[in-house]
Amino acid sequence: MTDQTVPLRRHRGFRRFWAASTISDGGTYISVFAVGVLIVADLGGTATDVGIVRGAGVVPYLAVGLFAGVLADRVRRKPLLVGTDLGRAVVLAGVPLLAATGHLNVPVLAALMVVFGLLSVLNAAAHQSFLPRLLPRELLPRANARLQQSDAVAQTTGPLLGGGLVAAIGAPLTVLVDAVSYALSGLLIAAVPVRDPAPRPTAMSVLAELREGASWVYRHPTLRPLALSTHGWFLFNAVFVTVYVPYAYLELGIGATGLGVTFALAGVGALLGSSVSELLGRRVGIPGTIAGSRVLEAGGIAVIALAGSTEGTAVVVVAAAGQLVYGLGFGAEGPIELAYRQAVTPDRLQGRTNATMRSLNRAVVVVGAPLGGLLADAAGPGPALWLGSAGIATVALLLGVSGFRTASRDDQPPAESAPSAQFE
Repeated sequence: MTDQTVPLRRHRGFRRFWAASTISDGGTYISVFAVGVLIVADLGGTATDVGIVRGAGVVPYLAVGLFAGVLADRVRRKPLLVGTDLGRAVVLAGVPLLAATGHLNVPVLAALMVVFGLLSVLNAAAHQSFLPRLLPRELLPRANARLQQSDAVAQTTGPLLGGGLVAAIGAPLTVLVDAVSYALSGLLIAAVPVRDPAPRPTAMSVLAELREGASWVYRHPTLRPLALSTHGWFLFNAVFVTVYVPYAYLELGIGATGLGVTFALAGVGALLGSSVSELLGRRVGIPGTIAGSRVLEAGGIAVIALAGSTEGTAVVVVAAAGQLVYGLGFGAEGPIELAYRQAVTPDRLQGRTNATMRSLNRAVVVVGAPLGGLLADAAGPGPALWLGSAGIATVALLLGVSGFRTASRDDQPPAESAPSAQFE
């Protein structure tokens, strides 16, 4: 029995790819937690500073994101994944080194995040394009659900572990854990058995390929409304994510441990949501699952905003409940959305499709993250949280009545260019 015919749980290549993603996801959630604390507690930063650093990490998506998609469609994807993982490990290892020598501050951290973001742009363009080459089309929803589940487990355990590590060794050294996770991820992906040939040379210019990829996304009857809605989601979610750490840490006063607990509950919710994602996609349909999940996320953020009006232990309980609800929606929609994009896109356009959507998603974060920080510093975190909640609810409802309402599990790419899984 070959890898092409074995069940997902026994697929050698996917198991290694899954392990690599799980390890790097765990490190990422530890690092996200640690960087937020590092800015606020160690460097004396504000919510605006958190927004600046977060925005710096996604600036490369705006600058070179579309070109990264062209690159992912022009080169072998596995070496690109391995090289960018190892590169990110080196960049993150610089954080504790600079902190130890007294050279770390908010501008320097932001500069490191720009380099880290550049490598992440290249990695992301290849990562989501790699799975359709590794697995046949019918396994994509389940595979994406498994990846989402491991991400949810990492989201649950990462902040808890991050809180303990920050308390024990400090935020700068905690970032080093993420550096190690990227190094391990790169080594595991290097061992994935997959036929990953270099694409055929093309006479098309880079700009022509960019136009082809963007045209595929924004002229497609169902991908277009999905992409536009997702851009809006990223804008308002960036407001929420930027505000939450200083809100919980400074206004709610729940400390590093309490903050870790609330993040962990978001991971629990994401795990539960991803566990029923495939079932919801079959029963409710793709449009209903994605739009409904985003309404749920908006409700979770609203609950978090209400935590500011509580006292004592209720503060942590309410904030954690809001994160749990938010995580449920996040976990339920992610695998369905990604699997649909992968399933309807031809293999030769996978890199550009993913890069186009991810680049513009991250580009709006460059706006949303500083906006959230500025609004929180000027008017308080409450109004910023309510803006994030209302914005996500609005784009969810608009998606539900758009052309995306006709999206189906049976939708496929054009027959003449349908992707085919390739195996060793």
